[in-house]
Amino acid sequence: MPADIFAGITLAALAIPEIMGYAKIAGAPVITGLYTMIIPLFLFALFGSSRHLVVGADSATAAILFAGLSSMAVPGTAEWMGYAGELAIIAAGMLLLARVIRLGFLADFLSHTVLVGFLTGVGIQIALGEVSGMLGLPGHGSGPFGKIVSDIVHVRNVNLYDVAFSIGALLTIIVLKRISRKIPGTLLTVIGAIVAASICHLQEYGVRTIGAIPGGLPVIALPSVDWSRTERLLPTAFAMFIVILAQSAATSRAYASRHNERFSENADLIGLSLANLGAGLSGTFVVNGSPTKTQMVESAGGMSQLSQLTAGACIIMVLLFFTKPLSYMPEAVLSTVVFLIGIELIDVRGMRRIFFERPWEFWVALITSLFVIFAGVGEGIVAAMFLSLVAHTRHGYRPKNAVITANGKGRLQPLPVASLEQIEPGLIVYRFTHSMYYANTEQLSREISELAEKARPRISWFCIDANAVDDVDFSAAETLRSLAAFLKERGIRLVLAEVPHNVRGELDRSGITQLIGGGSYYDTISDVLNAYRQNEAAGRSVRPGLADPDSETD
Repeated sequence: MPADIFAGITLAALAIPEIMGYAKIAGAPVITGLYTMIIPLFLFALFGSSRHLVVGADSATAAILFAGLSSMAVPGTAEWMGYAGELAIIAAGMLLLARVIRLGFLADFLSHTVLVGFLTGVGIQIALGEVSGMLGLPGHGSGPFGKIVSDIVHVRNVNLYDVAFSIGALLTIIVLKRISRKIPGTLLTVIGAIVAASICHLQEYGVRTIGAIPGGLPVIALPSVDWSRTERLLPTAFAMFIVILAQSAATSRAYASRHNERFSENADLIGLSLANLGAGLSGTFVVNGSPTKTQMVESAGGMSQLSQLTAGACIIMVLLFFTKPLSYMPEAVLSTVVFLIGIELIDVRGMRRIFFERPWEFWVALITSLFVIFAGVGEGIVAAMFLSLVAHTRHGYRPKNAVITANGKGRLQPLPVASLEQIEPGLIVYRFTHSMYYANTEQLSREISELAEKARPRISWFCIDANAVDDVDFSAAETLRSLAAFLKERGIRLVLAEVPHNVRGELDRSGITQLIGGGSYYDTISDVLNAYRQNEAAGRSVRPGLADPDSETD
């Protein structure tokens, strides 16, 4: 318990500047960032399954929110916050629906590759968008590069005091983090900037501060918006829903595995749904499972949700007694904090690893990043899902199949299909290494046809090793029926080995079992070899395409 309480205090100290930065990313008043770690955090701690996951404001969902609402309202206004609350409630409904009808699998359609690219794009967008604030410029222009162009045009209007604050904050945070990540460098920097701004009256020199922040706890109420425009929010809410699913599940799995603990994704979905419902009703914006905050707690020694409850209690104390000092925070310092959040999201090391290990997937990650930067965060998450599916389809579209042979020691080994190797003279064992579906049936048909026609000596048995096949769709079943007829015409018997039980059922329903005979299924390749040798030794011939008469009762 003492370790958890200490970890909770540490989390609050480290997270306060961060969640204020996330509020800025979301276009919301900074006080609403603190609200994300009260009711939403408490609800997940009570109803979620993970002992470690910390729920609160997050950069990715905040960026999606800003992109989705930018054409509907003015950032920071009551209307903007009304729509932000409605988005949180819609996301809560989607998470609850995912629990009821088991849609959690949708998170699996974001591969690690595209997540790296997506978060890198979000990081670049966030960092470029904060340059104007660090320079004391108004920040006109549309999109990150439009803002940079605007900054260049208005460079003569740079406020040197804001620049000095930004550079000082940047260096202080970086140096303290290099010394030790346990030092709350961001919090110390923010406190120092607040003290300097209040003592030196820097507003007189053009330094903009956050301004008055209302104290007290959030008020529970339905968001005040035009609910008839809800359909315009659905794409943004869906993008948030997917990111919440993927990021929260991945973080919970990682920490449960690290500590050899169990957790329930279904229970986490309930906890995340209630957390977002609480966010929508308490005047703040959507919340998500945060990898960075979760790591903060673990680094400080926290081992349960008591840490999160303690952090929430600390946030309540700040809201009740310390909002006035926050009003003196220079906006340039807050922009610097957000800028560093964006920089940390840019995963250069991850992109390099992908490039060297899987060059094709690197381009998928890069395209995802470019979509986020130039098209927007909402469009980027759709592109990420699409590209994940493309990457998956590419792997199954051209599977690396093989023919199985025996080496000199009698062990089975796979060789390229082009080798045309036979495991025994007259017998080919062909291993298909993926599900059989419409996209790879052409390859299945072509390879089997070439093996049957080009193999020397001529073959009398053809075995498909189906150990890796977990599904056969309608198109693939039609192809197998055609191949069975093709082989029968050439006097070749088709047999199958190591067929999974569910696949055998699909082949039965498709009429393939009736076509080749129940005796054409074997448990192992060794069984196929034994049967083939016995058939050859007996010198009898089984009519191609039919079951062995001895196995009619099978």
